[in-house]
Amino acid sequence: MQALINDLLQFSRVTRKGNPFGETDMNEVLKISVAHLTARIAENNATVLFGQMPKLQGDSMQLIRLFQNLIDNGMKFVKNKQPVITINTNEHDNEWEFTVADNGIGIREEFKEKIFQIFQRLHNETEYPGTGVGLAICKKIVDLHNGRIWFESNADGGTTFCFTVNKNLETN
Repeated sequence: MQALINDLLQFSRVTRKGNPFGETDMNEVLKISVAHLTARIAENNATVLFGQMPKLQGDSMQLIRLFQNLIDNGMKFVKNKQPVITINTNEHDNEWEFTVADNGIGIREEFKEKIFQIFQRLHNETEYPGTGVGLAICKKIVDLHNGRIWFESNADGGTTFCFTVNKNLETN
């Protein structure tokens, strides 16, 4: 129950405008995200890989939360192997596209809309714990950055979450 309350508080904080957008070094965002997950990464013997990331306009605290949720999911939804999460970025004309790929169990295409809705879980609590709020938080954060979020999944396992951040966000 406490986890649900905490997640709902996180969700409500994201639905309101967060910190003002400012220059955000995504290298620092990822370093902080990984540092916040150090214990979980060690516990799962996980590997988190990423290369050079851009600087962009955004809310660094919300972007940290976004990456923490996606990295945590990449560790949570893995069975009988070491989790490996790989983060990349591509620059487009009007946006940055980020990918967070894992070697987990995968997600069936039929759930492409459902998983970003609050309280929507695809597995029971005993198999994969959680509240069904994490990806809804991710969607809210991406929406506030005038971006899109989606996933691509392999039937043999592994999911890549993709999201964009608009390049034309104004500083507040």
